[in-house]
This record gives sequence, structure tokens and C-alpha cells, in this order.
Amino acid sequence: MWLSWQAAMALAILSAAFGWSTRRVKARGWAFASQFTQELSLVLVLYSIWQILGSLGTVRIADGFAHGRAVFDVERNLHIANEAAIESRLLAHPLWIQACNGYYAIVHVPALAVFLVWLFVRHRERYPRYRNLVALATGICLCIHFIPVAPPRLYPDLGFVDAAKLYGQSVYGTIGQGLSDQMSAMPSVHVAWAVVVGYGAMTISRSRWRWVALAHAVLTVVAVVATANHWWLDGVVAVAIVGAVVAGQWLLGALGELWRSRRATALVTAEL
Repeated sequence: MWLSWQAAMALAILSAAFGWSTRRVKARGWAFASQFTQELSLVLVLYSIWQILGSLGTVRIADGFAHGRAVFDVERNLHIANEAAIESRLLAHPLWIQACNGYYAIVHVPALAVFLVWLFVRHRERYPRYRNLVALATGICLCIHFIPVAPPRLYPDLGFVDAAKLYGQSVYGTIGQGLSDQMSAMPSVHVAWAVVVGYGAMTISRSRWRWVALAHAVLTVVAVVATANHWWLDGVVAVAIVGAVVAGQWLLGALGELWRSRRATALVTAEL
């Protein structure tokens, strides 16, 4: 459905070449195009890395099923709402569950892309922070993905149904293969990206349209759980990762400000 890593890397090279070749052009439109294509090349490289790492797959299927069952047991001990009960309610309404399947499969990448383009065009000074937030949060998620965890839909004995497969909307192939390894449920990259989009829009924009971004985050959580593609804890861990990266960025910024303040004070003292 999405670009292969080879196609993305080829586009990254072309974008970088265009941006580099036009960087000295003084016309305003060309200057923007140069900056945009250079940034696009970086994003495409990050996208390629995401695809490459995702395609490596986790072949420890038995461990994945064991870990998934452990997540289920933890949620029951914590009395967290049963994903199967939520899914069963939507399965009674075919249009609703098919909409959730489509939302899960399609919306996460375009929503993130629109958010990043909006930031670059309208809030350029704040763009690097959120691009780095996306990159760091995704990187941490991918590292954790090497610990195999099966999604709920692979446990029919626990009452779950593979809703996407039921309606011919599944984006997955053979277990352990493909861009999105089926043993990589924990944490949910879908939720991580949606939370970044919602958080960014709510903290930067004052437009009433920012609520659409927040609604996207909520709908993503509903979609990933209702389609049995993720456990609740997959989303909780994703939100925790985003929160940790945000906190780390704030701490580094505060330490940077403190260092610059002390350096400026030292310079003034030296001049006196």
C-alpha cells in the first residue's frame, strides 16, 4: 500500500539533489522549494529506515504468542476493559467495524504527513522539535518490537476475531513477514503517531480545526483496539514513550538554556 523502502530512498536522493542544486537561488519560491525538498529527503530516509527495520520481522512466533497471552493476563489482573467485548459490539454493525478496519489500515501515515507539512509551512520554527519527536518515538517503538508480542486477533480461543481478514481488509501477510510484523504488537506505532499529531496540534494551533487532530488520536485508539490489532497496553506504552521523549526534549532544552545563561554571565563577568 505504501512506498517500498527502495522507492522512498530513490525519491529521497532526487529530493536531496533538487534541494542542494537550488539552495543558492534567491527567488522566494525557489528558496522554499529547496528547503522543503531537503527536509522531504530526510523524512523519506527516516521512512526507509522504518520500513527496513519493520521488514526484518520477529521470527520467534512461540515467544510472541506467550508474551501476548501475558499481556492479556496483566490486563485482566488490572481489570482493564476487555478488547474482545468492545470488538464484539462493533462486529454487530458491519459498517462500523469495516470503517475501523479502514481507519487502521489507511489513516495513520497520511495524517502524520499532513501534520508535518502543516508544521513546516505554517510553524517552521517548531517543526524540527516535532520531526525529532516522531523519529525518536518511532525508533524506540521499533527497538521494543524486537521483543515479539502477538496481537489480540491471533487469539480466537480468547474470543477475538480477525475483523480485517473477515471482511477482506487485512494488510498483513504471513506471520513474521512483511512491513508490519504480526508479532510486533507492542507498542502501537499507530497510537504513538496519532498522539504526536494530537499533542502537536493542540499545543501549537488555536484554530478550531485542532480538535480534528485530537479526535484522530482518540479514533486511532478506538480503531486499533476494536479491530483486535492491539492490546490496550500497546497504546499505553506508546503514549508513555511519546511522553518520555517530550520530557527528554524539555529537559535538554532547559539544560541548554541554563548553560547559555551561565556562559553569558561568565562572559560579562570576564569583561568586567
